[in-house]
Amino acid sequence: MHPTRQPAPLNPARPAPLVGLDGHAWVLILALSLLWGLSFFFNGVAVPEVGARWLVVVRVALAAGALWLAVLVTGRPLPRSGRALGALLVMGVLNNAIPFTLIAWGQATIGAGLASILNATTPLFGVLVAGAFLADERLTGRRVLAALVGFAGVVVMIGADVLSGIGRDVPAQLAVLGAALSYAFAGAWGRRFRAMGLDPVVIAAGQTTAAALVMAPVAALGAPPPALPSAEALAAMVALALVSTAGAYVLYFRLLARAGAANTLLVTFLVPVWAILLGT
Repeated sequence: MHPTRQPAPLNPARPAPLVGLDGHAWVLILALSLLWGLSFFFNGVAVPEVGARWLVVVRVALAAGALWLAVLVTGRPLPRSGRALGALLVMGVLNNAIPFTLIAWGQATIGAGLASILNATTPLFGVLVAGAFLADERLTGRRVLAALVGFAGVVVMIGADVLSGIGRDVPAQLAVLGAALSYAFAGAWGRRFRAMGLDPVVIAAGQTTAAALVMAPVAALGAPPPALPSAEALAAMVALALVSTAGAYVLYFRLLARAGAANTLLVTFLVPVWAILLGT
């Protein structure tokens, strides 16, 4: 008598459904918002001495080194397929190279408070992008309304006076909005790593490496490397790399796999709170 054969799953490669915004996800959101809120403070210290593009190069290169060290020490499996490597390259451009450069450049002329408020448009862009490209995150009026209400709530909580600079330094403000849009596309793009089964630390390491490889020649073409900055700026650069990039993106990819793209981008509603509390 032969054992009964069980039917094969319809799609064995398909990942489990998203968990959504459970308690674990909210802890990740709070922690990630703090780490990214700190980045506006660190940017404000380092940009005047280093410049936007070279700051991004140092930020992602140091973060990549720390993350690869963690990968090697813990023996995590490495991405080997061309598909995974290509996806990491795109993620590095969308999630690091473009937004880091635009925000750092914008912060050279506008305050971190206003920059963080403009960056809080990311969930609205995220809802639109996810709705257009992700089958399980359909665009609904409820999602759009929630994003709009969330943004309005941030402005009310922080104080409308932080928007007093709107209309001045328009290119810098558009740059930060461009960063928010890039983050939204990155959130949707990053969902594919869940199906690939890549570890969040490995994804963060690959992403920051790709960003460093892209940004190094761009920075070199724009200006020579800056002189050795002050101890304060150096400390800000190291903290920006290790805390607000390496550590933050490990949390980011864990949250993305758990809660989805649109929910993950809700973190930017809380970032301005930390940025203002830190006096930036």
